[in-house]
Amino acid sequence: MRISFDLDDTLFINPDKTPAEPELKFPFSALYPDRLRAGTVSLMQYLHDHGIEVYIYTTSFRSERYIRNLFRHYHIQIDEIINGARHAREVQGQKTEPMPSKYPSHYRIDLHIDDDKSVSENGKYYGFPVYLIQEDDIHWTEKIIIQIQKRGNFHES
Repeated sequence: MRISFDLDDTLFINPDKTPAEPELKFPFSALYPDRLRAGTVSLMQYLHDHGIEVYIYTTSFRSERYIRNLFRHYHIQIDEIINGARHAREVQGQKTEPMPSKYPSHYRIDLHIDDDKSVSENGKYYGFPVYLIQEDDIHWTEKIIIQIQKRGNFHES
């Protein structure tokens, strides 16, 4: 199974509004100022331990290197990164009609996690599953695991 996560307001949050993972130690906190939502580290480890591929799918133009290194400092393995530049190149390409801001089925992603309702609406229209998380949801990790279990591709060890 393959799932993807958005970054801004999904995994990268404002720690004044949403509980966050501990900040990286200096100087890494200066190099990687984005803060991870509390529960991200344990959820990613759990998914990895259960053989689920983890993708980052973001409309931001942060570099793949920046994203991968930030997660690496939290000991999180990311299997693939699709940023705004890659999406524009591989999904939109030379098409004249506008494509959705994210198109997970292009990458054979089974479930996309996001906070943006427009991504969810695009999922309904284009036929890809999206699970929306809320800024204040402290049980978001358990809900994602339930969503994965519902799809029948996840088995407890």
